[in-house]
Amino acid sequence: MEKLRIGVAGLGRLGKVHAANIAYKIPNAELAAVCSIVPAELDYAKETFGLGSEKLYADYRDMLKDPDLDAVAIVTTSSEHCWQIEAALDAGKHVFSEKPLGVDVDQCLLAEAAVARHPELTFMLGFMRRYDKSYAYAKEKIDAGEIGTPYLVKATGIDPEALVEGAIAYAATSGGIILDMAVHDIDLMRWFLGSEATEVYALGATFKHPEFQAAGDDETAVAVYKFENGALGFLHVGRTAPHGYHVETEIVGTEGSIRISAVPQKNLAQVFNKNGVCTEAVGSFPERFDEAYLLEMEEFVNCALEGRQPDVTVEDGTKSTVVGFATTQAWKSGEVVKI
Repeated sequence: MEKLRIGVAGLGRLGKVHAANIAYKIPNAELAAVCSIVPAELDYAKETFGLGSEKLYADYRDMLKDPDLDAVAIVTTSSEHCWQIEAALDAGKHVFSEKPLGVDVDQCLLAEAAVARHPELTFMLGFMRRYDKSYAYAKEKIDAGEIGTPYLVKATGIDPEALVEGAIAYAATSGGIILDMAVHDIDLMRWFLGSEATEVYALGATFKHPEFQAAGDDETAVAVYKFENGALGFLHVGRTAPHGYHVETEIVGTEGSIRISAVPQKNLAQVFNKNGVCTEAVGSFPERFDEAYLLEMEEFVNCALEGRQPDVTVEDGTKSTVVGFATTQAWKSGEVVKI
């Protein structure tokens, strides 16, 4: 069986998920190298995946020189994505990159130009929610006309309070709560409504952890969007869900609606006791979207081996970043921002 030999750049929480999927769960893929600026992460890769020292890189550009690599998976800090995409494509490697594409539009256009220069190479952006079976099912129903014309998407995404210290530590370099947390929801709004946002109004608030505002960020934000076709979007993101990782989406149409994960349940079990009827919630995004991360990486591998491009494009990344950046402007200024 032909295998795609992939090097993973970045071995944080999500990088470890992608590396394990490539190494153990995708038959036509091979984890051929890793790159990290954190020595402990390289030690982890050596011990967990059995990679030799010569396949452990502290410098990304050195990894790109490895002749044994066909592709790279970029799971690094958001601000590094676009130059790393460009460098990998120019080095002749297929590229999978985690979201967001970039933290400003100029970065995104740099990546777009690199993708355009290399039509022979596969590029894929990690909007994994499109590969989640529930979201994919909702899209099929919308396209089939099951809820009429969709005119409103309500999206909620709240990280667990249990992980808030990590969010606080990252706040100063995250690009702000919108770019950090809402790009997936913005992409889904565009996908479900089949239209582009034209204006946005946004607000933020902090009630529990003043460390966020000290870093120029907020712990909660909301935004309202208007789209070219007249449809609307409502967004609520936060970092203090007491019950676990809460992601919920509702698409409202002229003839019905679809709700996804109204209760972010861990499984189908319910506990009946003195506290009532209790359903345990998922605790993190790797747990909630475990299968989606695997399915999107499988699609990337198959696209690269078959010489085709995935449905998620570099332009999707740019457009979502444009909307995310405008939302950040609206949140900071308190004014309606035209997109």
